This record gives sequence, structure tokens and C-alpha cells, in this order.
Amino acid sequence: MMTETEFLQHSDALFAHIEDALDDYDLDCLLAGNVLTIEADDGTQIIVNRHTPNQELWIAAKSGGYHFAEKDGVWFSTREQREFFDVLNEALSAAAGENVNISVFQATS
Repeated sequence: MMTETEFLQHSDALFAHIEDALDDYDLDCLLAGNVLTIEADDGTQIIVNRHTPNQELWIAAKSGGYHFAEKDGVWFSTREQREFFDVLNEALSAAAGENVNISVFQATS
């Protein structure tokens, strides 16, 4: 398990990775504290946030709410064992009405 500082640094870098990748799509994003809000033209929102006490990443979308825990450098949903970016890309594609493909974030040491 990461230290709290490592988790915060990792999630900050992951949020920046998502924001940078969204420049290629017709989606707006706003980072406020622990919450990254992504909005499509029709007002559909996808919320990505971090839950520091449990060291989890969360996604809230029309398709549902997902919690992700890190295992061997990969973030998997705690229920379905789906990878974070698979779920995020699926939610973003549905909201945008086009194929959104954000590459998996790899932290650098």
C-alpha cells in the first residue's frame, strides 16, 4: 500500500493525465480539490475523485458508481475487477457520443 503522500501524488498525476488526454475530445473538465468533473455538451457529467482514507479512486457516471483499489500498479474496480481506464473510457464514450480512448496512466518513479 502507498503512503498517503504517495497516493496523493499519484492521483494528482493521474488527474493531470486525464485532463491532458481530454484536450483531444469535445469534453470539458474542471478539477476542484479531490474531484475532477468531466462534462459533455449535453450536460452529462462523469465525476472522478479520490478517497484518501481508503486510497481508492471513484468514478460516478450514468452507468453507475465504481470504486477502484490499486493492485500491483493497476487500479481495479472493487466489485467487478474491471480496470479504471476501461470503465472511464466506456463512460466518457457514452457521454461524448464518440469513441474516447485515454491511455492507461503509468506512474513514473
